Amino acid sequence: MTIDRMDLVAKLYQPSIFPVVARVATGRRSAGPLVVDLDPTTFCDLACPECISGKLLNQGRFSPERLAELAGELVELDVRAVILIGGGEPLAHRGTRRVITTLGEAGIAVGVVTNGTMIDHNLDELAAYADWVRVSVDAATPETFRLVRPDRRGGSAFDRVIDNMRKLAEVKKGALGYSYLVIVRSGPDGVIEGNHGEILAAAELARDIGCDFFEVKAQFDDEHHLIDLSPEILREVNAQIDAARRLAGDGFEVVNSSTIDSVQRRAGPVQPKEYHRCGVTELRTLVTPSGVYVCPYHRGNPAARLGDAVTEPLPDIWRRSDRGIIDPSRDCRFHCARHASNLELDEIADGRVQPVLEQDHDLFI
Repeated sequence: MTIDRMDLVAKLYQPSIFPVVARVATGRRSAGPLVVDLDPTTFCDLACPECISGKLLNQGRFSPERLAELAGELVELDVRAVILIGGGEPLAHRGTRRVITTLGEAGIAVGVVTNGTMIDHNLDELAAYADWVRVSVDAATPETFRLVRPDRRGGSAFDRVIDNMRKLAEVKKGALGYSYLVIVRSGPDGVIEGNHGEILAAAELARDIGCDFFEVKAQFDDEHHLIDLSPEILREVNAQIDAARRLAGDGFEVVNSSTIDSVQRRAGPVQPKEYHRCGVTELRTLVTPSGVYVCPYHRGNPAARLGDAVTEPLPDIWRRSDRGIIDPSRDCRFHCARHASNLELDEIADGRVQPVLEQDHDLFI
């Protein structure tokens, strides 16, 4: 049996982590996070207009020495998976290569979210140790890439990104993903512009590159609320996704993120939550140069900050911090990918437990 990469609830029942999950479900603290999102830097070489972390960019980074220490602390905490991500571009930090190697050699699963411009500088480490690399492309042509993901001079790095993805596809041990965030905006004189017309072409390109998956995502506003699509554009998006799914097979899959699923259901920008404590904050956390936060949705939020990983060891921060400082019913009314996982933790606490899987499949819960 394999687990759908998007099924975060099923991932809770993997045998090596379920004892921790069950402990957390009953309200107890974890000895350390199972999964860490790590931002090595806030620097980015692109200037995407819709960047959700735009206000946090270019405000700091870990020194190479501190980043190397952090990698060791993640091993010490018995973290099972690390996602190198960021308000910035994680591969832009010269210390990232060493982090990937340290984590990989320790048996920690490594995922990387990147804009793809610097894959070639990190190719050996990504090929050897990354369980998956997801490249945020959001286009199928250089012209659309320039529109949604321009560099600082307004140019397009599309050809370089695609070339880098082809290089990685030839040597990868893990999965390579082509991420497509559907972006729609009002341009000059109210004309609608965006990338919604290239979904199918991008999926075809992803398959040609040698990607393992093509993921479609919906757009957030600055407060992490999902942005709805007009009925006309949604019909076009749905038709292209349906056509893209017919490309699946021979190791290639087309997947919807929970965000695009929510937009397709017309669920609206608000996701109400009745619980007051997020159990998932005991299972995963976010480490950035500006602080340790309960989760990526609260990146940069002082009210969700657990400590300062630049100056303090992460194990010390984890031991003393209160991960319950955020009340989801009040502070998380946006779409959260782990809402279903929190509901499942309540089920586990009440004794309604699904069968634990026979083996681990994907520790990125």
